[in-house]
Amino acid sequence: MATYVFPILIGFLFGWSLQKAGLSHYDKIVNVFRMKDLAVLKFMMSAMVVGAVGVYVLVGLGWVTIPDVRATYLLGNIVGGLVFGVGMSLAGLCPGTMLAGAGQGSLDYLIPGTLGFLTGASLFAHTYEKIFNKIVTVANYGNVTIFGWFDLNKWLTISVFAVFVLLLFYFLEKSKLGAGAPDDLSR
Repeated sequence: MATYVFPILIGFLFGWSLQKAGLSHYDKIVNVFRMKDLAVLKFMMSAMVVGAVGVYVLVGLGWVTIPDVRATYLLGNIVGGLVFGVGMSLAGLCPGTMLAGAGQGSLDYLIPGTLGFLTGASLFAHTYEKIFNKIVTVANYGNVTIFGWFDLNKWLTISVFAVFVLLLFYFLEKSKLGAGAPDDLSR
């Protein structure tokens, strides 16, 4: 039962916090790509640090195990990231913010988001056989994690990442990039 309840509860809390922080709004997502308001970036980077600490605390306690990671295809990751980023910037939402917006009753999130999901899934299904077999041969690193690839201590790596995130936040505040500049889109 806990296998299903905890992920649903965590997903609900994550979506609720996105919506309450106003991070599911179109302007917030688009302005990340315009380098005008980096609140979403700060939220996600904070979530990565908290998530990494939380996962490895649970692993250390023996409460969870981490399954083997899928193979890393560098070209596939780059192409997939570009397609995802372009789609996200054009739509002004991502899967998490689309669900948070739909959860608050906004059909303008649900309809384009669902159409985007269906379009992406259809394109992937129709091009999988032709493209995937070529992509997996370029820069295929196998089932590696950053810890295993560089033989790094997990806690030291997470600590360095947390310090990097804090320094990034400091730089963003000093440069006024992350301060939540006024939206040009709302005018």
